[in-house]
Amino acid sequence: MRIFPVLAAVLSFGFASAVQAQSCGGNFGSFVDGLKSEAASKGHDRSRIDSFFRNVRQEQGVINADRRQGIFQRPFLDFSRALISQGRITNGRRNHERYRAVFERAQQQYGVPPGILLAFWAFETDYGAVQGDFNTVNALVTLAHDCRRPELFRPQVFAAIEMYRRGMLDPVQTRGAWAGEIGMVQKLPSDIINYAVDGDGDGRIDLQRSAPDALMSAAAMLRGKGWRANEPWLHEVALPQGLDLRRTGIRTEMTVNEWQQLGVRPTHGSLPSGNLRASVIVPQGHRGPAFMVFHNYRVLFEWNQSFIYVTTAAYFATRLSGAPVYQAGNPETGLNQDQMRQLQQQLAQRGFDVGGIDGILGANTRAAVQDVQAELGLPADGWPTPQLLRML
Repeated sequence: MRIFPVLAAVLSFGFASAVQAQSCGGNFGSFVDGLKSEAASKGHDRSRIDSFFRNVRQEQGVINADRRQGIFQRPFLDFSRALISQGRITNGRRNHERYRAVFERAQQQYGVPPGILLAFWAFETDYGAVQGDFNTVNALVTLAHDCRRPELFRPQVFAAIEMYRRGMLDPVQTRGAWAGEIGMVQKLPSDIINYAVDGDGDGRIDLQRSAPDALMSAAAMLRGKGWRANEPWLHEVALPQGLDLRRTGIRTEMTVNEWQQLGVRPTHGSLPSGNLRASVIVPQGHRGPAFMVFHNYRVLFEWNQSFIYVTTAAYFATRLSGAPVYQAGNPETGLNQDQMRQLQQQLAQRGFDVGGIDGILGANTRAAVQDVQAELGLPADGWPTPQLLRML
Protein backbone atom coordinates (compact mmCIF):
# COMPACT_ATOMS: atom_id res chain seq x y z
CA MET A 1 0.00 0.00 0.00
CA ARG A 2 1.32 3.46 -0.92
CA ILE A 3 0.10 6.70 0.66
CA PHE A 4 -0.15 9.75 -1.61
CA PRO A 5 -0.02 13.36 -0.42
CA VAL A 6 -3.26 15.28 -0.71
CA LEU A 7 -3.64 16.83 -4.14
CA ALA A 8 -2.15 20.31 -4.21
CA ALA A 9 -4.60 23.16 -3.98
CA VAL A 10 -2.73 25.07 -6.68
CA LEU A 11 -1.44 23.61 -9.92
CA SER A 12 1.29 24.95 -12.16
CA PHE A 13 0.11 26.41 -15.46
CA GLY A 14 3.35 26.33 -17.43
CA PHE A 15 4.33 30.01 -17.56
CA ALA A 16 5.90 29.99 -14.09
CA SER A 17 8.58 27.50 -13.13
CA ALA A 18 7.17 27.39 -9.60
CA VAL A 19 4.01 28.55 -7.89
CA GLN A 20 5.01 31.59 -5.88
CA ALA A 21 3.18 34.36 -4.14
CA GLN A 22 2.75 37.35 -6.47
CA SER A 23 2.12 41.00 -5.65
CA CYS A 24 -1.56 41.88 -5.60
CA GLY A 25 -4.02 44.42 -4.25
CA GLY A 26 -3.50 48.13 -3.79
CA ASN A 27 -4.39 50.80 -6.29
CA PHE A 28 -5.60 49.15 -9.50
CA GLY A 29 -3.86 51.62 -11.80
CA SER A 30 -0.55 51.16 -10.02
CA PHE A 31 -1.03 47.41 -10.19
CA VAL A 32 -1.54 47.60 -13.96
CA ASP A 33 1.59 49.72 -14.27
CA GLY A 34 3.47 46.95 -12.50
CA LEU A 35 2.10 44.41 -14.98
CA LYS A 36 3.25 46.62 -17.85
CA SER A 37 6.75 46.84 -16.45
CA GLU A 38 6.94 43.09 -15.97
CA ALA A 39 5.64 42.49 -19.50
CA ALA A 40 8.40 44.76 -20.83
CA SER A 41 10.98 42.83 -18.83
CA LYS A 42 9.73 39.69 -20.55
CA GLY A 43 10.57 41.21 -23.93
CA HIS A 44 7.19 42.47 -25.13
CA ASP A 45 7.16 45.61 -27.24
CA ARG A 46 6.01 48.74 -25.38
CA SER A 47 3.43 49.66 -28.02
CA ARG A 48 1.94 46.17 -27.84
CA ILE A 49 1.82 46.36 -24.05
CA ASP A 50 0.08 49.73 -24.14
CA SER A 51 -2.41 48.46 -26.69
CA PHE A 52 -3.12 45.34 -24.63
CA PHE A 53 -3.84 47.27 -21.43
CA ARG A 54 -5.39 50.39 -22.99
CA ASN A 55 -8.99 49.54 -22.12
CA VAL A 56 -8.45 47.30 -19.11
CA ARG A 57 -10.65 47.89 -16.11
CA GLN A 58 -11.49 46.18 -12.86
CA GLU A 59 -14.77 44.25 -12.96
CA GLN A 60 -16.65 43.68 -9.72
CA GLY A 61 -18.81 41.13 -11.49
CA VAL A 62 -15.76 38.89 -11.84
CA ILE A 63 -15.04 39.10 -8.11
CA ASN A 64 -18.70 38.41 -7.34
CA ALA A 65 -18.66 35.33 -9.56
CA ASP A 66 -15.46 34.07 -7.93
CA ARG A 67 -17.06 34.34 -4.50
CA ARG A 68 -20.36 32.83 -5.63
CA GLN A 69 -19.58 29.17 -6.33
CA GLY A 70 -22.24 27.56 -4.15
CA ILE A 71 -22.76 24.60 -6.47
CA PHE A 72 -19.39 23.19 -5.38
CA GLN A 73 -20.75 22.92 -1.83
CA ARG A 74 -23.33 20.34 -2.87
CA PRO A 75 -22.76 16.66 -2.07
CA PHE A 76 -21.88 14.31 -4.90
CA LEU A 77 -25.37 12.93 -5.54
CA ASP A 78 -26.95 16.39 -5.71
CA PHE A 79 -24.08 17.84 -7.73
CA SER A 80 -24.01 15.01 -10.27
CA ARG A 81 -27.77 15.03 -10.69
CA ALA A 82 -27.70 18.78 -11.27
CA LEU A 83 -25.00 18.55 -13.96
CA ILE A 84 -26.00 15.31 -15.69
CA SER A 85 -29.33 15.78 -17.42
CA GLN A 86 -30.99 13.63 -20.03
CA GLY A 87 -30.54 16.53 -22.43
CA ARG A 88 -26.77 16.53 -21.91
CA ILE A 89 -26.67 12.77 -22.43
CA THR A 90 -28.74 13.02 -25.62
CA ASN A 91 -26.72 15.95 -26.97
CA GLY A 92 -23.52 14.15 -26.05
CA ARG A 93 -24.49 11.19 -28.18
CA ARG A 94 -25.52 13.47 -31.04
CA ASN A 95 -22.25 15.37 -30.92
CA HIS A 96 -20.35 12.10 -30.80
CA GLU A 97 -21.99 11.09 -34.04
CA ARG A 98 -21.59 14.52 -35.62
CA TYR A 99 -17.86 14.70 -34.85
CA ARG A 100 -17.06 11.00 -34.85
CA ALA A 101 -14.04 11.45 -37.11
CA VAL A 102 -12.62 14.14 -34.81
CA PHE A 103 -13.09 11.98 -31.71
CA GLU A 104 -11.44 9.04 -33.46
CA ARG A 105 -8.49 11.23 -34.42
CA ALA A 106 -8.19 12.59 -30.88
CA GLN A 107 -8.11 9.09 -29.46
CA GLN A 108 -5.64 7.87 -32.06
CA GLN A 109 -3.24 10.81 -31.66
CA TYR A 110 -3.55 11.53 -27.94
CA GLY A 111 -5.17 8.46 -26.41
CA VAL A 112 -8.10 10.41 -24.94
CA PRO A 113 -11.47 8.65 -25.45
CA PRO A 114 -14.65 10.45 -26.59
CA GLY A 115 -16.44 10.16 -23.24
CA ILE A 116 -13.88 12.31 -21.44
CA LEU A 117 -13.92 15.06 -24.06
CA LEU A 118 -17.72 15.02 -24.26
CA ALA A 119 -18.09 15.25 -20.47
CA PHE A 120 -15.94 18.35 -20.13
CA TRP A 121 -17.39 19.91 -23.28
CA ALA A 122 -20.86 19.44 -21.75
CA PHE A 123 -20.02 20.74 -18.30
CA GLU A 124 -17.91 23.68 -19.42
CA THR A 125 -20.17 25.22 -22.07
CA ASP A 126 -23.11 22.89 -22.84
CA TYR A 127 -21.30 21.77 -25.99
CA GLY A 128 -20.27 25.30 -26.93
CA ALA A 129 -23.62 27.02 -26.37
CA VAL A 130 -22.68 29.01 -23.23
CA GLN A 131 -19.09 30.28 -23.35
CA GLY A 132 -19.42 33.34 -21.11
CA ASP A 133 -19.60 37.06 -21.81
CA PHE A 134 -16.82 38.50 -19.65
CA ASN A 135 -14.01 40.45 -21.28
CA THR A 136 -11.08 38.05 -20.95
CA VAL A 137 -8.37 40.63 -20.24
CA ASN A 138 -10.50 42.40 -17.64
CA ALA A 139 -11.27 39.10 -15.95
CA LEU A 140 -7.64 37.99 -15.77
CA VAL A 141 -6.29 41.33 -14.56
CA THR A 142 -9.09 41.67 -12.00
CA LEU A 143 -8.36 38.23 -10.57
CA ALA A 144 -4.60 38.83 -10.64
CA HIS A 145 -5.16 42.04 -8.67
CA ASP A 146 -7.46 40.27 -6.19
CA CYS A 147 -5.45 38.65 -3.43
CA ARG A 148 -7.32 35.33 -3.27
CA ARG A 149 -5.44 33.49 -6.04
CA PRO A 150 -2.90 35.86 -7.64
CA GLU A 151 -0.37 33.04 -8.10
CA LEU A 152 -2.82 31.41 -10.52
CA PHE A 153 -3.99 34.43 -12.49
CA ARG A 154 -1.00 36.75 -12.72
CA PRO A 155 0.91 34.36 -15.05
CA GLN A 156 -2.23 34.10 -17.18
CA VAL A 157 -2.11 37.83 -17.90
CA PHE A 158 1.30 37.42 -19.53
CA ALA A 159 0.10 34.34 -21.38
CA ALA A 160 -2.77 36.45 -22.72
CA ILE A 161 -0.25 39.08 -23.91
CA GLU A 162 1.55 36.31 -25.78
CA MET A 163 -1.76 35.24 -27.33
CA TYR A 164 -2.28 38.88 -28.40
CA ARG A 165 1.18 38.93 -29.96
CA ARG A 166 0.30 35.81 -31.95
CA GLY A 167 -3.03 37.20 -33.12
CA MET A 168 -5.02 34.72 -31.03
CA LEU A 169 -6.70 37.26 -28.72
CA ASP A 170 -8.27 40.70 -29.07
CA PRO A 171 -8.06 42.65 -25.79
CA VAL A 172 -11.36 44.38 -26.52
CA GLN A 173 -13.37 41.71 -28.32
CA THR A 174 -12.30 38.37 -26.78
CA ARG A 175 -14.86 37.24 -24.24
CA GLY A 176 -15.32 34.10 -22.16
CA ALA A 177 -15.78 32.85 -18.62
CA TRP A 178 -15.46 35.03 -15.53
CA ALA A 179 -12.20 33.20 -14.66
CA GLY A 180 -10.55 34.19 -17.94
CA GLU A 181 -11.12 30.88 -19.70
CA ILE A 182 -11.83 30.93 -23.42
CA GLY A 183 -13.68 28.75 -25.89
CA MET A 184 -15.86 25.66 -26.08
CA VAL A 185 -13.79 23.77 -23.54
CA GLN A 186 -12.88 26.85 -21.49
CA LYS A 187 -9.09 26.93 -21.39
CA LEU A 188 -6.82 29.47 -19.73
CA PRO A 189 -4.35 31.35 -21.93
CA SER A 190 -1.25 29.38 -20.89
CA ASP A 191 -2.91 26.08 -21.79
CA ILE A 192 -3.99 27.56 -25.12
CA ILE A 193 -0.43 28.67 -25.84
CA ASN A 194 0.97 25.28 -24.86
CA TYR A 195 -1.61 22.91 -26.33
CA ALA A 196 -3.91 24.58 -28.89
CA VAL A 197 -4.33 22.55 -32.08
CA ASP A 198 -5.71 23.39 -35.51
CA GLY A 199 -8.18 20.51 -35.50
CA ASP A 200 -10.08 21.37 -38.67
CA GLY A 201 -7.01 22.11 -40.79
CA ASP A 202 -8.06 25.61 -41.87
CA GLY A 203 -4.73 27.14 -40.92
CA ARG A 204 -5.96 28.94 -37.80
CA ILE A 205 -6.99 28.03 -34.26
CA ASP A 206 -10.46 29.10 -33.16
CA LEU A 207 -11.47 27.52 -29.86
CA GLN A 208 -14.70 29.50 -29.71
CA ARG A 209 -16.25 28.51 -33.04
CA SER A 210 -14.50 25.35 -34.20
CA ALA A 211 -15.45 22.19 -32.35
CA PRO A 212 -12.58 20.22 -33.98
CA ASP A 213 -10.08 22.84 -32.79
CA ALA A 214 -11.52 22.79 -29.26
CA LEU A 215 -11.71 19.00 -28.97
CA MET A 216 -8.28 18.28 -30.39
CA SER A 217 -6.78 20.99 -28.17
CA ALA A 218 -8.45 19.49 -25.11
CA ALA A 219 -7.09 16.06 -25.96
CA ALA A 220 -3.62 17.46 -26.57
CA MET A 221 -3.69 19.21 -23.20
CA LEU A 222 -4.73 16.09 -21.30
CA ARG A 223 -2.02 14.07 -23.02
CA GLY A 224 0.49 16.78 -22.18
CA LYS A 225 -0.60 16.70 -18.54
CA GLY A 226 0.03 12.96 -18.31
CA TRP A 227 -3.01 11.12 -19.73
CA ARG A 228 -2.17 7.51 -20.57
CA ALA A 229 -3.69 5.93 -23.65
CA ASN A 230 -5.70 2.73 -23.28
CA GLU A 231 -6.00 3.04 -19.50
CA PRO A 232 -9.21 3.57 -17.50
CA TRP A 233 -10.06 6.55 -15.33
CA LEU A 234 -12.98 5.46 -13.11
CA HIS A 235 -15.11 2.38 -12.54
CA GLU A 236 -17.98 1.99 -10.10
CA VAL A 237 -17.41 -0.68 -7.44
CA ALA A 238 -19.15 -2.25 -4.45
CA LEU A 239 -17.41 -2.39 -1.09
CA PRO A 240 -17.43 -5.51 1.07
CA GLN A 241 -18.74 -5.51 4.61
CA GLY A 242 -15.97 -4.85 7.09
CA LEU A 243 -13.57 -3.07 4.70
CA ASP A 244 -11.14 -0.88 6.60
CA LEU A 245 -12.43 2.47 5.38
CA ARG A 246 -9.13 4.15 6.19
CA ARG A 247 -7.95 2.62 2.92
CA THR A 248 -10.47 4.65 0.92
CA GLY A 249 -9.65 8.07 -0.48
CA ILE A 250 -7.20 9.42 -3.02
CA ARG A 251 -4.27 9.27 -0.60
CA THR A 252 -4.16 5.48 -0.70
CA GLU A 253 -3.26 3.46 -3.78
CA MET A 254 -3.00 -0.31 -4.27
CA THR A 255 -3.16 -2.64 -7.26
CA VAL A 256 -6.50 -3.77 -8.62
CA ASN A 257 -5.61 -7.30 -7.53
CA GLU A 258 -5.03 -6.13 -3.96
CA TRP A 259 -8.38 -4.37 -3.88
CA GLN A 260 -10.09 -7.46 -5.23
CA GLN A 261 -8.44 -9.59 -2.57
CA LEU A 262 -10.07 -7.30 -0.01
CA GLY A 263 -13.46 -8.00 -1.59
CA VAL A 264 -13.93 -4.88 -3.75
CA ARG A 265 -16.00 -5.83 -6.80
CA PRO A 266 -17.25 -4.02 -9.92
CA THR A 267 -20.95 -3.15 -9.98
CA HIS A 268 -20.98 -3.80 -13.74
CA GLY A 269 -18.61 -5.27 -16.30
CA SER A 270 -15.12 -6.13 -15.11
CA LEU A 271 -12.21 -4.25 -13.61
CA PRO A 272 -9.08 -3.59 -15.68
CA SER A 273 -5.69 -5.27 -15.41
CA GLY A 274 -4.92 -6.46 -11.93
CA ASN A 275 -1.50 -4.81 -11.90
CA LEU A 276 -2.84 -1.29 -12.43
CA ARG A 277 -2.64 0.88 -9.35
CA ALA A 278 -5.85 2.44 -8.13
CA SER A 279 -7.61 4.17 -5.28
CA VAL A 280 -11.15 3.63 -4.04
CA ILE A 281 -13.15 6.78 -3.33
CA VAL A 282 -16.51 7.20 -1.62
CA PRO A 283 -17.49 10.80 -2.44
CA GLN A 284 -20.55 10.73 -0.17
CA GLY A 285 -19.39 8.21 2.40
CA HIS A 286 -19.36 4.43 2.51
CA ARG A 287 -23.15 4.23 2.29
CA GLY A 288 -23.19 6.06 -1.05
CA PRO A 289 -21.63 5.31 -4.45
CA ALA A 290 -18.06 3.98 -4.55
CA PHE A 291 -15.58 4.23 -7.41
CA MET A 292 -12.21 2.78 -8.21
CA VAL A 293 -10.08 5.53 -9.76
CA PHE A 294 -6.82 5.31 -11.66
CA HIS A 295 -3.92 7.44 -12.85
CA ASN A 296 -5.99 9.12 -15.56
CA TYR A 297 -8.54 10.27 -12.97
CA ARG A 298 -5.76 12.14 -11.21
CA VAL A 299 -4.78 13.82 -14.47
CA LEU A 300 -8.25 15.38 -14.65
CA PHE A 301 -7.35 17.61 -11.69
CA GLU A 302 -5.14 19.45 -14.15
CA TRP A 303 -8.38 20.55 -15.81
CA ASN A 304 -10.25 21.51 -12.65
CA GLN A 305 -9.09 21.38 -9.04
CA SER A 306 -12.50 20.60 -7.53
CA PHE A 307 -12.84 17.04 -6.22
CA ILE A 308 -16.61 17.04 -6.70
CA TYR A 309 -16.38 18.44 -10.24
CA VAL A 310 -13.66 16.05 -11.39
CA THR A 311 -15.40 13.02 -9.91
CA THR A 312 -18.69 13.97 -11.53
CA ALA A 313 -17.04 14.61 -14.91
CA ALA A 314 -15.18 11.31 -14.71
CA TYR A 315 -18.40 9.47 -13.86
CA PHE A 316 -20.33 11.26 -16.63
CA ALA A 317 -17.63 10.19 -19.07
CA THR A 318 -18.30 6.56 -18.14
CA ARG A 319 -22.03 7.10 -18.68
CA LEU A 320 -21.38 8.54 -22.12
CA SER A 321 -19.19 5.49 -22.75
CA GLY A 322 -22.03 3.08 -21.91
CA ALA A 323 -21.88 2.57 -18.13
CA PRO A 324 -25.15 2.37 -16.17
CA VAL A 325 -26.38 4.87 -13.59
CA TYR A 326 -24.52 4.60 -10.29
CA GLN A 327 -25.96 2.80 -7.28
CA ALA A 328 -26.92 5.78 -5.13
CA GLY A 329 -27.18 3.86 -1.87
CA ASN A 330 -28.39 5.64 1.26
CA PRO A 331 -25.73 8.12 2.37
CA GLU A 332 -25.76 9.63 5.84
CA THR A 333 -26.83 13.25 6.17
CA GLY A 334 -23.97 15.63 5.50
CA LEU A 335 -23.28 19.19 6.62
CA ASN A 336 -24.59 22.48 5.30
CA GLN A 337 -22.22 25.29 4.37
CA ASP A 338 -22.16 26.90 7.82
CA GLN A 339 -21.64 23.55 9.51
CA MET A 340 -18.85 22.73 7.08
CA ARG A 341 -17.09 25.98 7.94
CA GLN A 342 -17.45 25.18 11.65
CA LEU A 343 -15.95 21.75 11.00
CA GLN A 344 -13.06 23.22 9.03
CA GLN A 345 -12.36 25.66 11.84
CA GLN A 346 -12.32 22.81 14.35
CA LEU A 347 -10.00 20.78 12.15
CA ALA A 348 -7.69 23.74 11.57
CA GLN A 349 -7.47 24.30 15.32
CA ARG A 350 -6.36 20.68 15.63
CA GLY A 351 -3.51 21.39 13.22
CA PHE A 352 -5.00 19.99 10.00
CA ASP A 353 -4.52 21.72 6.65
CA VAL A 354 -8.06 21.96 5.28
CA GLY A 355 -7.11 24.22 2.37
CA GLY A 356 -9.09 27.21 3.65
CA ILE A 357 -12.28 27.82 5.63
CA ASP A 358 -14.57 27.92 2.61
CA GLY A 359 -17.40 25.52 3.43
CA ILE A 360 -16.37 23.22 0.57
CA LEU A 361 -15.52 19.55 1.14
CA GLY A 362 -12.34 19.46 -0.92
CA ALA A 363 -9.52 16.95 -0.94
CA ASN A 364 -7.71 18.48 2.03
CA THR A 365 -10.81 18.63 4.20
CA ARG A 366 -11.74 15.05 3.28
CA ALA A 367 -8.31 13.83 4.32
CA ALA A 368 -8.50 15.67 7.64
CA VAL A 369 -12.01 14.33 8.30
CA GLN A 370 -10.85 10.79 7.60
CA ASP A 371 -7.96 11.09 10.05
CA VAL A 372 -10.20 12.51 12.80
CA GLN A 373 -12.86 9.85 12.19
CA ALA A 374 -10.21 7.17 12.69
CA GLU A 375 -9.11 8.84 15.95
CA LEU A 376 -12.69 8.95 17.24
CA GLY A 377 -13.59 5.40 16.23
CA LEU A 378 -16.05 6.45 13.52
CA PRO A 379 -16.23 4.96 10.00
CA ALA A 380 -13.18 6.65 8.45
CA ASP A 381 -14.64 7.37 5.01
CA GLY A 382 -13.93 11.12 4.82
CA TRP A 383 -17.64 12.02 4.79
CA PRO A 384 -18.40 14.52 7.59
CA THR A 385 -21.69 14.16 9.46
CA PRO A 386 -23.47 16.16 12.17
CA GLN A 387 -22.36 13.49 14.62
CA LEU A 388 -18.71 14.17 13.83
CA LEU A 389 -19.23 17.91 14.24
CA ARG A 390 -20.87 17.38 17.64
CA MET A 391 -18.03 15.13 18.77
CA LEU A 392 -15.47 17.79 17.85
